Amino acid sequence: MKEKILIIDDERNTREGLKRALKSKYDVQLADNGKMGLEMIFEGAYDLILTDLKMPGLDGMELLKRISAMEKPPTTIMLTAYGSIDTAIEAVHAGAESFLEKPVDLDKLEITINKALGTRKLSEENTQLKRDLAEQFAFEKVIGKAPNMVEVMDTVRQVAPVKTTVLLTGENGTGKEVFARALHQLSNRANKPFVAIHCAALSENLLESELFGHEKGAFTGAMERKVGRFEAADGGTVFLDEIGEIDASTQVKLLRVLESRRFERVGGSDSVQVDIRLIAATNQNLKAMVAEGTFREDLYYRLDVLNIHIPALRERREDIPLLLAHYLKEFCEENGTDQKELSADVVHILEQYSWPGNVRQLKNVVERMVVLSRNELITEKDIPVDIREEVAGSPIIRQNPEGGLDIESNERYLIEQALEECKGNRTNAAQKLGISRRTLHRKLHHYGIQ
Repeated sequence: MKEKILIIDDERNTREGLKRALKSKYDVQLADNGKMGLEMIFEGAYDLILTDLKMPGLDGMELLKRISAMEKPPTTIMLTAYGSIDTAIEAVHAGAESFLEKPVDLDKLEITINKALGTRKLSEENTQLKRDLAEQFAFEKVIGKAPNMVEVMDTVRQVAPVKTTVLLTGENGTGKEVFARALHQLSNRANKPFVAIHCAALSENLLESELFGHEKGAFTGAMERKVGRFEAADGGTVFLDEIGEIDASTQVKLLRVLESRRFERVGGSDSVQVDIRLIAATNQNLKAMVAEGTFREDLYYRLDVLNIHIPALRERREDIPLLLAHYLKEFCEENGTDQKELSADVVHILEQYSWPGNVRQLKNVVERMVVLSRNELITEKDIPVDIREEVAGSPIIRQNPEGGLDIESNERYLIEQALEECKGNRTNAAQKLGISRRTLHRKLHHYGIQ
């Protein structure tokens, strides 16, 4: 596909002559004045603009300034018969890629266009590379391919570029801060601060001072002015974790920040203005807290503009083997041990566990098994007792690689469980399984169970 060039010039001979010279290599369109050219630029995507400087109405310099203000401006080359060093410098400062005098030397024009379009292509490739690297970095700690996790990541990509407040909801340990950092990393604020505050970890007085800062002498021990987290995050992102824990007074001040991006330091009267994007997170039902009168309704609706729910681990069990493999490798390397493996039984059991502590709990369990296991193969006995006991009280359904029921694997597991619970007594195990002792012997031989 040919690259598109728009020539804007009030001299008919000039614009028609340039079109004849360029049309074999480019898709060339014409405009006979600045106003018409600007309208065409807004209506269509052009790779390069060739514009005259002196034109009636909207001249080339004003046109250039308006083009430069666009989100993705086309590359612009200025043409004029009134060239001077000062004019050239002014055009480049206004956003022009280059400056050529009339009458235009066609060989020089071709070289200039090739260079300008090459620079544009390189810039676009560089921008895309940065975007790809940012996304890779943003999601490097997100492990999961379950449909509900893929949906969350797609939503994060979609809302990251906007300034709107985001509320992340989900149980403890689901990784809300990981997604908050991803939102920041994928936004145009990525090179500015990301400031996280865990609201539940601070008392009422300390939280207000941490958020908004304080003036010297504001309270006992305030020996000097302190800059708060909002002020420190100017231009970047503030992440308020466990926002349901903030007190009523701080809720009022936070509401003002969301509405006006202004606040006063504790003990001060000067208004401080900041440019921040707020991301909040909670494991509580804020709507229920509003009904109970413990959370402000107006603040809730300011926070709940974009709500992203992070699924619990039990809601994406297909990701458990991925997480186990990732953290197993990580903790073996961290502890300087040979790479260990998880037996199939261990993976099956951990897939069935409810994981009330979510990914954070799974990570801790894997680290414990790596440290305490004496062999390279981690087996069922290395799983914490409480997890084994919970799963033992629940039916375990195993699947084959194609996603269907693995009947033999389930049968073998049930036989082994029955023998363990009956301390090896085959008669009692057969009775527990509801089969004859003879059938049990046949199945033990079939599965190679001693």
